[in-house]
Parts: sequence; structure tokens; C-alpha cells
Amino acid sequence: MAFALHINMERCTGCNNCVVACPVDALELHTEDPVTKEKIYKVKDGKAVILDFNSELCAGCGVCVQACPYEVIKLVGPWETQSKARKVVV
Repeated sequence: MAFALHINMERCTGCNNCVVACPVDALELHTEDPVTKEKIYKVKDGKAVILDFNSELCAGCGVCVQACPYEVIKLVGPWETQSKARKVVV
């Protein structure tokens, strides 16, 4: 069984709360440039954030959804998937 995340990347600020909250390390945040304090709180031109989601690790607990202060994450599933990871990119 696998879960998926629907993430509104236009509203995501890259705050990293979901990544830190995930108890199974199913999320990883990347930016185009080295992370600066400003990038953590604001996405420049809407193109700085890449969020990797490993559906194989996701337990469906919803902690990432609760940790998001901007309500941009929705947990969907479960269903069978052949994909080991989903990448959401703006």
C-alpha cells in the first residue's frame, strides 16, 4: 500500500516543517541554490523548492499535513504504486 501527497507548490514557502515532522523521513526538501535563511521562509519567484516524497516510506500518519502552517499538503491514498518516489516541482 502506498500513499501520495498533493502539494500546492504555489503556496508552499519551503519552511521545512513537513520534512522535520515526518517520523519516517519520507520527505526531503531541496532548493536551486544553497539554502539561506531567506529561502527557508520565502520561495523566490516560485521556483526555489523541490520536495521529494518517497511513497514507499510513507505510513499515512498525516503528521506532515498537521505540521504545515499554510495547509498546502493533502494526504491521498492508500493504493498500490510502482513508483518508488514522487517528485513535485514548480
